[in-house]
Amino acid sequence: MEESLFNADEAYFQGNGQKSNGRQPLPGRMRPRSLDEYVGQSHLLAPGKLLRRAIDADMFSSIILSGPPGCGKTSLAELIATLTDSHFIRLSGVTSRVEDIREAIKAAVKLKNSCGRQTILFIDEIHRFNKAQQDSLLPDVENGNIRLIGATTHNVQFYIVGALLSRSLVFTLKPLSEADIIKLLKLCINDSRSFGGRKILMTDEAINFLAERSEGDARKALNALELAVMTTIPENDVTTITLEIIEESIQQKFINYDADNHYDTASAFIKSMRGSDADAAIYYLAKMLAGGEDIRFIARRITIFASEDIGNADPRALQIAVNAMQAIEMIGMPEARIILAQAVTYCATAPKSNASYMAIGKALDDVENNRILEIPVHLKDKHSNGTLTDKHQQNYKYPHEYGGFVAQEYMSVAKKYYEPKDIGYELKIKERIAYWDSLRAMENQANEDKK
Repeated sequence: MEESLFNADEAYFQGNGQKSNGRQPLPGRMRPRSLDEYVGQSHLLAPGKLLRRAIDADMFSSIILSGPPGCGKTSLAELIATLTDSHFIRLSGVTSRVEDIREAIKAAVKLKNSCGRQTILFIDEIHRFNKAQQDSLLPDVENGNIRLIGATTHNVQFYIVGALLSRSLVFTLKPLSEADIIKLLKLCINDSRSFGGRKILMTDEAINFLAERSEGDARKALNALELAVMTTIPENDVTTITLEIIEESIQQKFINYDADNHYDTASAFIKSMRGSDADAAIYYLAKMLAGGEDIRFIARRITIFASEDIGNADPRALQIAVNAMQAIEMIGMPEARIILAQAVTYCATAPKSNASYMAIGKALDDVENNRILEIPVHLKDKHSNGTLTDKHQQNYKYPHEYGGFVAQEYMSVAKKYYEPKDIGYELKIKERIAYWDSLRAMENQANEDKK
């Protein structure tokens, strides 16, 4: 078993292993002090990226940071304040009132007038502010009394008022990758602010497991690490953190859900729905959720399935899948599992047809590999070509004047792409198409008889 040994040198634990009083939890102590110490979000903070440029140039008035818990929103806000030499005031969308906002702005104006120093007003969980509270920020953001940074785990389009969004740079932070979490854990154990005075031996198994099970949440990873260290008795002045200790500290047993399991489980999930086995589909849904799968990925797969494998056999399936995809964005876990379960069980038990999927495949093959068909003259826009006349346009028969259907040419060469199946609502569609085909045949026969 490979092991990694890390040391720290500042006293943090007493000789009996008890935590010293008055210290912040580990995530708070490990706030980054520079961009070099900040882990993750390279898509925003790499040199040349918009947010990095805005920070380096100290050119921004309002920023909204959205992203899942533990991805570094608060740390980034504090770091921006440090790098721009701004005073930092923190409010909570849960507990703060309009009066608190006014007091913060009053203090910011006083500081600006006295020494010209800017104030960053950071509002955590800004989505909890109602419209009036958000609107109260607008004048002072507009005139530069404060520089606002708002953080939210929710979709900004649903929860942040449009006027504030239009005045803000909006950035979406991603969950940390496993590599990011591993880097953070190693930095943490090496840092003098963390476990000074203790030698920490953490097996590679434990590091990799914690990185995987943290689901991109740095706070979850650091809290688990702190709990593991605090509750482990040193032996020969070394605190050894094993896989078993980390499993208990994160309060979640290991579920093998690596890259191969991700694809295999998703495949089994789709094939179970396609095979109309609701129980199997629910099991694989549960496995994906327990394995930390992105709920958006699951919702997208259900939505694609609703169109590809159910189609017009039950048109409501797509509606339910899309509604589920939108709902989980607003609800989040753990309740999102209920919404996903409803969509999965509906799709698994719905009648199945891939006729629409097959139809577009055939049509694309024709377009890409065969000669492009000429559009019949009476279907063209008379304004798009000077050679067309009103007479050409008059040859078009308006179906509504004929009871909703009239036989006329819509393609210069007859083609058959969509072939509905004898199942669910698609059976009705098939019967309707057959009826129209019979009317077309009668019209064609009448035209032949005239000749």
